[in-house]
Amino acid sequence: MIMAFPLSLMMALVPEQARLTGSPGGAVAGGMPDEPVVLDPLQDPAAWDALLANHPQASFFHTAAWARVLHETYGHKPFYFCRRGAGGMLELLPVMEVDSRWTGRRGVSLPFTDNCPALSAGVTHGAGRLHEAAVALGRQRGWKYLETRGEGVRPGTRASVTYYGHALDLSRGPERLYAALHHSIRRGVRKAERAGLKIERSATLEAMRAFYALHCLTRRRHGVPPQPFSFFESIVRHVFATGRGCIFSARQASGVVVAAAVFFQHRGRAIYKFGAFDRRFQALRPNNLLMWEAIKWHAQNGHATLHLGRTSPSASGLRRFKLEFGAREERIDYFRFHFTRNRFVPAVDHAESWVTPVFRCVPLPLLRWLGRMIYPHSS
Repeated sequence: MIMAFPLSLMMALVPEQARLTGSPGGAVAGGMPDEPVVLDPLQDPAAWDALLANHPQASFFHTAAWARVLHETYGHKPFYFCRRGAGGMLELLPVMEVDSRWTGRRGVSLPFTDNCPALSAGVTHGAGRLHEAAVALGRQRGWKYLETRGEGVRPGTRASVTYYGHALDLSRGPERLYAALHHSIRRGVRKAERAGLKIERSATLEAMRAFYALHCLTRRRHGVPPQPFSFFESIVRHVFATGRGCIFSARQASGVVVAAAVFFQHRGRAIYKFGAFDRRFQALRPNNLLMWEAIKWHAQNGHATLHLGRTSPSASGLRRFKLEFGAREERIDYFRFHFTRNRFVPAVDHAESWVTPVFRCVPLPLLRWLGRMIYPHSS
């Protein structure tokens, strides 16, 4: 089916597109099917998501809802590089411009997103051509660097930093998924059940507040400031309200929430995005039961895969925990092109730094304030 673009989406960022394609005055804002164009999904979110729905590789992070969360919370500007055909989206490299007086201006695909591979059409020039278009725009706008997270550059390019990713094939069904759990995970599930923990699924602001309280405790334990609550409020407004995400919570009989996790969903693909728990109740194994119930629910409700997010190579315990759920391990490569050096450069895995022990000692109110100050300038 041939889809007509709304004018607002077609004409988004025409000046940049005109310079990229060399077209006079931006007269071909829609571009030829083989030419990269630059679009802003926030100009017409419904049309963008309808266009995206035709691409088999599209994930939640490519949707307008996630672009809205990033833009609304931090003011990042979307530059989404696309190639379109008669049937819809062929290729996509989504980029947000992070503009900070502290850390400089750069393009990131995408901020606060563990893995956002470019969508391809299975052709040889593919995403590499979109990356070249993004580099051209970055030079014009004075970016410090362009960072892509996942596939999206020419084959053979050396990664700047590498993480682990883990994904579960949910098509096996709950029985086979449970059988694939490591015996220690199954033992933890039974222990949490005997302790009377109950798992709830919700998409309310109240549930997000309960999660956020645990999130702040967990981030301090990791030596990292929490993101501002406005970020999670935006998720409730633009993700949960459209049926694309939810929170699973583990609650004691007394009503106390001892663990919670945020999940996103898009067209049969689910993503585990955030998890938090109260360490005082760790002996009850709430995370085992919570993750298992979330896996089971997604499998029973038509989701084919569940991605468990990014894991630093230094986080051996977290890596082992994800593997014990029967997940398949993969590489997630980040690529950082530095404009002054005119080449790809190494990047740093910030899982641990000199400031980590300091943040672990900071009172929670101050740590939350630091998060509000820091995150608009990070990615």
